Amino acid sequence: MFRFVKLFFIGLVLNPFLEAADLEKPADGLSITRPASSSGPLDNPLKGYCLYTTAGKIHRPYSMVFQYVSWKELEPVEGRYAFEDWEKRKWSHPRASGKHVVLRVYVDYPSKSSGLPDWLRAKGVTEKDYRAHGGGKSPDYNHPQMVLALERLIAAMGKRYNTHPRVAFIQLGLLGFWGEWHTYPRGELFASEATQHRIIRAYLKAFPNKQLMARYADGVLSKYHAIGFHDDMFPEDTDNGKDWSFLARMRRGGHIDSWKHNVVGGEMVPNAAGKWMGNQWAYTQEMVKRSHFSWVGPYGPALDAKVSVDLVANSDELVRKMGYQFRLTEIRHQKSVFAGGECSVVLQGVNEGVAPFYYPWPLKLVWLDAKGDILSTVKIRDDIRKWLPGKFEIKTTFTAPTTSGIYHLGFGIEDPWKKNPAIRLANRLPLMGGWTVLGLVQVKSKLK
Repeated sequence: MFRFVKLFFIGLVLNPFLEAADLEKPADGLSITRPASSSGPLDNPLKGYCLYTTAGKIHRPYSMVFQYVSWKELEPVEGRYAFEDWEKRKWSHPRASGKHVVLRVYVDYPSKSSGLPDWLRAKGVTEKDYRAHGGGKSPDYNHPQMVLALERLIAAMGKRYNTHPRVAFIQLGLLGFWGEWHTYPRGELFASEATQHRIIRAYLKAFPNKQLMARYADGVLSKYHAIGFHDDMFPEDTDNGKDWSFLARMRRGGHIDSWKHNVVGGEMVPNAAGKWMGNQWAYTQEMVKRSHFSWVGPYGPALDAKVSVDLVANSDELVRKMGYQFRLTEIRHQKSVFAGGECSVVLQGVNEGVAPFYYPWPLKLVWLDAKGDILSTVKIRDDIRKWLPGKFEIKTTFTAPTTSGIYHLGFGIEDPWKKNPAIRLANRLPLMGGWTVLGLVQVKSKLK
């Protein structure tokens, strides 16, 4: 009698989450659930909005912050890197709290003071004045001491950030105006191809585990196929029919399908969110599909209060479509198993976004008791990076608890930084401690 009442009570608790789900009558002791869909989360990690922390109030949910830093700030004295001091100052900003970080180091930021360390000037690295974009000083990127110092900086950054779980993506930066790998319209100020190759190779050596991003996909970058890209004039220049547009360069450089393995993102045309989320919304949607964008920033619609109020539906749809959005379409597991036995689990789902997830974050199943406490955990042998837009499937078995009872079967995708399940599904399924509850399983005592 007690067991019946307990099952009935748990069913009542779960019922509000499953009322819209399509439930099949279990066959041969198998529970088959087709859970109802829901609007996807707006702050799932490593997608959506990636914003400045210093540009005022952020009006919509977001998962990442974008932070520039000058070389001079990171290495004020030759060979002495101030990463920790910089992180304490910038990563602790209230708008950065709990957020992953996208990082770009610059040497020359037009209209700002030079980011070149003073000790490099003392080694003979010269700078040339320019007036474009507010003016500034462009360093001699090809000076031997400059190139060697850049390579050492990149190596030091790799030691610090290659496996740092809070760092989402690293943009190459360093060369050109804003670290965008150009000095337009002063092309003669830019680095030689030989220098560009050395910098790219230094990054690839220093960051074997981190997704890198470059501004342009043609030219020197056409030779490197392990790097992602950022379009900093999205969506206006994404695919506008000109041979210099972002996707034209991607096609010319042989990178048009690189989104399947390497992240694509970038900045919306500054201060133009009202246009691109308003009367040009259809164009923006099309550019998201073509480019396979995962995130927008550091400027984006969430920094515009009027857009966030008047065009909130478009803003939220943009976030849900960018990058990944995982929804389960069917859950299969055994209704009951013997204590210590194997429970088979099959999950079918669909990635409703335009891109995959780009890191091998652990997929896990857990047994949860009625209080939500974890009894045991197993890592699923599957690679989330392979879940391209479209269908995916997980098949695995999970050893049941050794004590009889009724248990929740939980699922989660764990953030290595926070050590908790972080990627939420676009389903109406209950959560317990961040774990998505797939169903209930009765664990029976073994027959003697």
